[in-house]
Parts: sequence; C-alpha cells; structure tokens
Amino acid sequence: MPTIRPYDPERDQDAIIRVWREVHWITSDEQAKWAPQFMEKTRTDVAEVNGEAECQASSTDGTFRYQDEDLVMSAIVGVTTSRIARKQRLAQRVTAHRIGEDAANGAEICMLTMFEQGFYDLMGFGTGPYGHRIRFDPADLTIDRPFRVPRRLTAADWEMIHSAMINRRLTHGGCRLYPAELVQVELNHAEKSFLLGYCDGPGGELTHFFWASDHEEHGPCYIYMMAYQSQDQLMELLALMKSLGDQIRLFQIVEPPDVQLQDLIRQPFRARMVSEKGPFNTLIRGDGYWQARICDLAACMAKTHLHGPTTRFNLSLRDPIEMYMDAGASWRGISGEYVVTLGPESRAESGTAPELPTLTASVGAFTRLWLGVRPATGLAVTDDLSGPPELLSALDQTLRLPVPGMCGWEF
Repeated sequence: MPTIRPYDPERDQDAIIRVWREVHWITSDEQAKWAPQFMEKTRTDVAEVNGEAECQASSTDGTFRYQDEDLVMSAIVGVTTSRIARKQRLAQRVTAHRIGEDAANGAEICMLTMFEQGFYDLMGFGTGPYGHRIRFDPADLTIDRPFRVPRRLTAADWEMIHSAMINRRLTHGGCRLYPAELVQVELNHAEKSFLLGYCDGPGGELTHFFWASDHEEHGPCYIYMMAYQSQDQLMELLALMKSLGDQIRLFQIVEPPDVQLQDLIRQPFRARMVSEKGPFNTLIRGDGYWQARICDLAACMAKTHLHGPTTRFNLSLRDPIEMYMDAGASWRGISGEYVVTLGPESRAESGTAPELPTLTASVGAFTRLWLGVRPATGLAVTDDLSGPPELLSALDQTLRLPVPGMCGWEF
C-alpha cells in the first residue's frame, strides 16, 4: 500500500511541481516559482508511489461564519493526483489523513471548493447552496452614483489585500483564510489581471477592492476576489465597474450576499437574448460549488444559537471518512449516537434518550441541515437523512436560517 507522509520539500518539491504541470495547475516557469512557497505555507501530505510523491493534499487555517459565531475551520486548498496514480483511492486517503490531522488539532469544520459533486461526499462533505454567477455588460448597470479615482493595486500589495479580505463584511457562510502569504502566491500565480480599490481605513488601510482577470482587451473579465465593509462600498465598486463599460464588454461575478444584482441590470432578459451564443453572452447561472463537513459536533452545536423553538432528538450519525483513515489515527470521524438539542442554546452529547425521536443522517447531510442549505423535509427526499415526519417538520421550524452565502474566497 502506498505510503502517506508529510510533504518533504527536499524530496518532493520537483515531483509535486511535475504533478501540477500534468494537471495544468502550472502552465509557465514563472508560476512554478511560487509552488514551493504554497507548500511551505500550507500543511501538505503526499502519497508516495515507487519512491516518489504522486498525490498531494494541502490544508490551511481559517474561520467559518455561522450566524454571528466564528468556527475554527480547516480549508482544503489543493488536492492533485498524477497521471500514473489515478483510481487507486490515493486522493481519498491523503485528503482524509489531512482532515483527520486538522480535526485532531482543533478544527471544528472543514471546507473546500469542489471540481465535481460526488468525490468529496465520500469523506463526509455536503454541498452548499446555489451561488449565482452573474455575467453582465457593465454598461448595462443602472447605478447612478459618483465614484472616486481608485488606487491601482499590484502583487506587492498582498499584505493589505489579505487584510482587506479578513476585515471584509461577512455573512452566514462566509470564510477567512490564513496565512497572508497564500494571497501573495495567488497574486503572483495569476497572470493578466488587474486590481482596483480604495484605502479608506483610519490609517489608510485598504477597505474595498476587486481583482479581475484581464486576458483580452474587451473581456470577459472574471472577478477572482472582492472585499467591502459596507453596502455603500459595494455600490462604489459596482459604479467603478460601470465606468469601465466603454471598453470592457463583460464582467462575471459571484453575486454578493444580501443583494440581487438583477435589480441593478437594465433589461437583463433582452441582453441575454441578444448576446446568446456570443463570446460576451450575459446570463445568471446557479450552482453549488463549495462543500463543508462538521469535524467537531459538540463544538459546532455549542456555537449554534437559533431563534426558532427548541427541538431535541437522537441523532444516529454516519461518517464515511472512517473507511479511509489509518487504524492508528487519533481522529477517525464523528460517527456515533448523540442526543442533540437545537435552540437558543444548543448542544450534542453522546448517548441516546429512548423517549426522543431519532434522526438518521450522514455527516454531510446533517451539515447541510445545520447550515440551512435546505430544510429537513427537503433533505429527506434528496440526501442521506431520515426521521419521523413530525421531527422533520419540527426541524424545519427550528432551523430557520438565512441561506449560507458564498464563501467569498476562491480556493
């Protein structure tokens, strides 16, 4: 069986860069220069095949916003397998090992963005809600407000850019990532892009900005990252985008939380029909592209404060990650029997209470329920979750949460 071990830069650097070139994560020698720093600033495990690293999984620290609470988060920021090591379950084993190490060291929740639905379900992840990706002609924005001359930002501004992302407005489902050097790697890895923003902080700190691709003269331009601390700052950024509409024909952006961008676009249906099948086609597309899983059930429940009626139940929880864990691992998932209380003060305790109804769920399905991705009655139809109808209806009333927003950080 292939060996799974921590990344060793002297042994593994060239091998991992080769793997990244094979999967086209690296397409130039300039990008390859920043791979060692990425490995240095993340926690990386590799699977060794024939004496060389052929599979890699990396994680980093972060926080996840659950209503008004911040959870300790492990973010899986990279999983790759070489051409010669596919279909051997190496990626599952390495990723599970990485999650287990982080959970054993205090991670309460783990999050990732997925390449396809299904693979990470095997490790207990549940899919987040639909996020809207909006493609629009900036000249069609109906915003009529002044904007100031922005500051041109470069890769040299990585520290202030990371600080702006940390201090940006967060809503339920938003996340932050550390350390700051990961933003430096991203900025140097991304070729042909531009960043514009405003430094309105008390000490001249960057408060709001956007980072966009710049591959062609007229776009499309894809917004990689955006931060703001108030809705007024968001509107200034959109007004700035509108000002670029005399040259740029299309922006694509993940819809910010709490707003509906279609409200700000002139004749969106007409624009879609006119641009259909062209390189600057406008549209609104929804998909769930991030996934999350609970790693510490008691800690997550302790930070859950709901406004609905209190509901108590037995939870029979199945965690599929355990089949990929080594026998000696200190954390092997959270399968088990629990008594859960959900309400203004929530908790999870090991055991069962015979007088209570029982909810049976995978950790991925229960994570989705707890986050408010979909109600219990809906998840009982489409996911691995079941219970008495009365309990499902009660959970619908208790878990009346805002739909989690997009995580706000591409990784």
